[in-house]
Amino acid sequence: MEKLTKIVATISDKRCEVEFIKSLYDAGMNVVRLNTAHLSLEGAKKIIDNTKAASEKIGILIDTKGPEVRTTKTETDIVLKKDEIIFVKGDPDKFSSKDCIYCSYKNIVTELPINTKILIDDGSIAFQVISKDEDKLTCIVLNDGVVKSRKSFNIPGVPMNLPSLSGKDKDFIELAIKEEITFIAHSFVRNKEDVLEIQKILDAYYSDIKIIAKIENQQGIDNIDEILDNVYGVMIARGDLGIEVDAEKIPLIQKEISKKCIARRKPVIVATQMLHSMIENPRPTRAEISDVANAIYDDTDAVMLSGETASGNYPVEAVKMMSKVAKQVEEYKRDNEKFKDLPHNDQIPLFLARTAAIASTELNDVKAIIADSATGSTIRNLAAFRSSKPILAMCYSKSVMRHLSLSYGVYVENIMLRKSTEEFYHTSFAKLFENNIISPEDKVVVIAGNFGAGIGATFVEISQAKYLYKP
Repeated sequence: MEKLTKIVATISDKRCEVEFIKSLYDAGMNVVRLNTAHLSLEGAKKIIDNTKAASEKIGILIDTKGPEVRTTKTETDIVLKKDEIIFVKGDPDKFSSKDCIYCSYKNIVTELPINTKILIDDGSIAFQVISKDEDKLTCIVLNDGVVKSRKSFNIPGVPMNLPSLSGKDKDFIELAIKEEITFIAHSFVRNKEDVLEIQKILDAYYSDIKIIAKIENQQGIDNIDEILDNVYGVMIARGDLGIEVDAEKIPLIQKEISKKCIARRKPVIVATQMLHSMIENPRPTRAEISDVANAIYDDTDAVMLSGETASGNYPVEAVKMMSKVAKQVEEYKRDNEKFKDLPHNDQIPLFLARTAAIASTELNDVKAIIADSATGSTIRNLAAFRSSKPILAMCYSKSVMRHLSLSYGVYVENIMLRKSTEEFYHTSFAKLFENNIISPEDKVVVIAGNFGAGIGATFVEISQAKYLYKP
């Protein structure tokens, strides 16, 4: 229970041994991410199996490709110079060359107006449309650069009528359902319809997989409220977002989306290039440390590592560094910040969660908040108040236990379904004592219900653990 902020780490099938995943978990990782843009179904299955073998408490997140556009394959790298003229066409089956850059979206010519800017490979090279005819765009190259195979193709400010799910996405969603993974993070979410399309598939299979909306374009920002109404949580994916939106706006967008998620009790992940230099170097830059620290100071639920753990030279060190930054910032917040308040809107469970969070913050020597959970709702309510004390969630199902792997400050244990409050106390404290998580002398705050699992919280109790244990 050393840190409260969660860590998501991207894992490749090239390096996913059980011992490797265990080493990341021991270093502070809470959720394994699979980037389907770089995986086959067989490779994903390998990562899933090894993660389950490493620990049943690790959440597994599959990241879809979503409605993205990419350049097509090239036989060799295409070197371009500023002010050269290049043609652009839409045909996913053609190879790109010096004569013409092809992209995966067939309607690109009809949908792009003249003067539109096209950014390739996260903006490393840019074109501008100077004219168009029936089958091609004529563009001027705006800077020296290289176009390689299958690189990102962004058109800032121009919405395109792309399908939300590709055939590959649907295959991975079916795999996720079959393997009972924890989260699906859907890329390039533009509106609620994009996530409802996935939810419809999940509902058809009675799956309790939770959807995380990746916000990485202006449409997603504009429609954030309706998106939040229909998802479990949000990932602020700053890579493509920084291409689609002016880069100087990203820090404020990050803060505003984080605030909205916390107020709605929705987990929020800050992602992309957080410790990017650690792909090749054993130590991050000072700017990267500040970036991670600021996200944690703004109360994000989780921070994410991508290439640092998927292909980097120092994956375990990157997770350890992120954990150290989290602990340092959380210690500062504990010493310098007061209770984080949210309106309870006359909801009894939320009011009691607020009461428990206040008690844990303002009473001396409280070790933890303890709560049982059938659905995770009470725990997410507690997490939203960002208490400086850990939340010990006693979960009645393993899937709920893994769903909480993204929630701020939450540590989970799996217990059998209780039939009474006394049975909950006995089972929970026996397990917590046995695992040396708390001691009989520790002061704790308990939030639970008198009327059976699933009814919701009905009371808060504060005492030393030894007086609450019912042997």
